[in-house]
Amino acid sequence: MTVATPSPFEIKSANLPLVALLLKSNDLAAVARELALRFGDTPDFFDQDALLIDLTPLQALDKARIDFPALMALLGRYRLAPLAVKGGNPAQMSAALQAGLMPAPDSHLVAPRPAPTAPEPPAAPLGALIIDKPLRSGQQIYARGRDLVMLSIVNAGAEVIADGHIHIYAPLRGKAMAGARGNTEARIFTLTMEAELLSIAGIYRTSENPFPPDIAGKPTQVQLTPGPDGEKLVMTAL
Repeated sequence: MTVATPSPFEIKSANLPLVALLLKSNDLAAVARELALRFGDTPDFFDQDALLIDLTPLQALDKARIDFPALMALLGRYRLAPLAVKGGNPAQMSAALQAGLMPAPDSHLVAPRPAPTAPEPPAAPLGALIIDKPLRSGQQIYARGRDLVMLSIVNAGAEVIADGHIHIYAPLRGKAMAGARGNTEARIFTLTMEAELLSIAGIYRTSENPFPPDIAGKPTQVQLTPGPDGEKLVMTAL
């Protein structure tokens, strides 16, 4: 009698969540500077996240050659794992494939999925991270997946980061980065605006551009507002 043995493997469809990098320049020195500015002080911001490199902004530039091995090494220093590429012209895509990236022409950014309608109750959202001690220069707080509430001063040289909103019921003299993983609806609130850097979903402004008199040192709200040239940071007095 012949006994059937189970198959040693199965092939199934799978979905892989990807972080997308929309590459707008082949100047890797400029890319490195921007990465250092945004993430240099947050070495654990990414956690080996799979990355899609979107070359659409460079597609029409026939002479825009990209050093993919150098780009992949640069991204790897920020704990990003480049896996796929899309949107480039034939020469760019060929160079990307030679560097080991996979073509992903059908990939696209998707909106968050609606809450499931299954009978099981949804997972409770994380509450805000509340910090009631002053943040000194060199210190950093990151509220991953939730809002951040600061009840004391954020001194110059300190950083507060949140995937959601940032509420500072005290002077903000350091850096504040809300919507750190792309939430464009996130906002920053502070009772005293004296920030070194403000950022929402990667759109940032530094203190090198002086704050308007009706904002400087006063209660302020910061949010993203769409405009003809894309989204920009808008500050309003509270």
